[in-house]
Amino acid sequence: MKIDDFDFNLPEKLIAQTPLQDRTASRLLVLDRESGAIKDGTFSDMIDELDEGDCLVLNDTRVLPARLFGVKEDTGAQIEVLLLKQLENDQWETLIKPAKRVKAGTVIQFGDGRLRATCVREADHGGRILQMEYEGIFHEILDELGEMPLPPYIKETLADQERYQTVYAKHRGSAAAPTAGLHFTTELLERIQQKGVHVTFVTLHVGLGTFRPVSVERIEEHQMHAEFYQMSEGTARLLTSVRENGKRIIAVGTTSVRTLETIIQEHGEFRECSGWTSIFIYPGYVIKAIDAMVTNFHLPKSTLVMLVSAFAGKENIMKAYQHAVNERYRFFSFGDAMLIR
Repeated sequence: MKIDDFDFNLPEKLIAQTPLQDRTASRLLVLDRESGAIKDGTFSDMIDELDEGDCLVLNDTRVLPARLFGVKEDTGAQIEVLLLKQLENDQWETLIKPAKRVKAGTVIQFGDGRLRATCVREADHGGRILQMEYEGIFHEILDELGEMPLPPYIKETLADQERYQTVYAKHRGSAAAPTAGLHFTTELLERIQQKGVHVTFVTLHVGLGTFRPVSVERIEEHQMHAEFYQMSEGTARLLTSVRENGKRIIAVGTTSVRTLETIIQEHGEFRECSGWTSIFIYPGYVIKAIDAMVTNFHLPKSTLVMLVSAFAGKENIMKAYQHAVNERYRFFSFGDAMLIR
C-alpha cells in the first residue's frame, strides 16, 4: 500500500491556529462506517450520539512543557530541545534543533544554569539522549523553564497553556496532547454520565510518533516509535462488562484506540497491564477493541489517517475528508471533530 493513497488536498487556511473559546463549540462530523452516510453538527451534540450503557474511553495523559530553549555551554549557540521520553537516572530521549551542533559530550544550559544537559549519545531516530543535572524537583524546574510543545503547523502563540491539555489530564508524560479529548468540558462529561454512559480512562504518553512523518513509499515498511501505556483493573473490568452487555466501547482519540487494540492483541481480553506499544494500524488490520471512535481531522499521509481508514474504510474516510474541506471544517490539533460509528 502506497503512502500517496492517503494524500488529499488541504487548503492551508483550514488548519486551525487557535482553539475556540468554548471547547464544545467545535463542529462534529458524524460518519456511519457501514453506509458511508455523513451528518454535520456541533460537538455539544455528542451526548445525543451516546446510549445508556455505552462507555467512553479517554486518554488521561498530561502534556509536559517539553520544549526547552538553551545555549551550548562552550559556544553560546542557541539550541532547542524537545523532551520525548524519560529514561532511567534522569536521562531523556529528545529531539534537538539544530541536531548537528550537539555531539556526545556537548553540554547545554537552560535558565542560566538552573538546568544542565549533557549529550550522552545519539538515538536511533536522529535524536539525542541527554543526561539532566539540576537541584530541586525536575518537574517544577520544567514548569518554569519549559514551553508547551505545539505542533509545527501551529504558528501562533497559545495564550492559555491549559488549552493544550484535556480537562481530565492527570499523568504527566506526553510530548503532545491527545487532541480529540480537547473538545470535552467537565460539564459535558457530567451530562454524559447522567445519561447513564460510562466514562473511563487509559493512559498513553504520546511520543515521537506524533512528530515523525512516514518517509517510506510503502507504508508496510514504516516503523512506529514505542510509547508507554497502562490500563487499571477498574477500567478493564468496566470494559469487559460493557462488552458482555452488548453496549458500545467508544474510544476518544487514536491514542486510546492504539492502547485498547494493543491490550486485546497481546492478552485477548481487557486486563490491568502496562507496557510499551509500537502498534501500527492501517487498512487490512481488523480493529477488535472498539465499536466507535471520536477523532480530529489529521494530516495527509499520516499514520493517523491510516488508522481511521482501517476502522472506517479508506473510501469512506477520503469522502468524509473531502466533505470536511468543502464545508470548511477546521483541521488538526485545534480543529473540529469526527465521530465514526
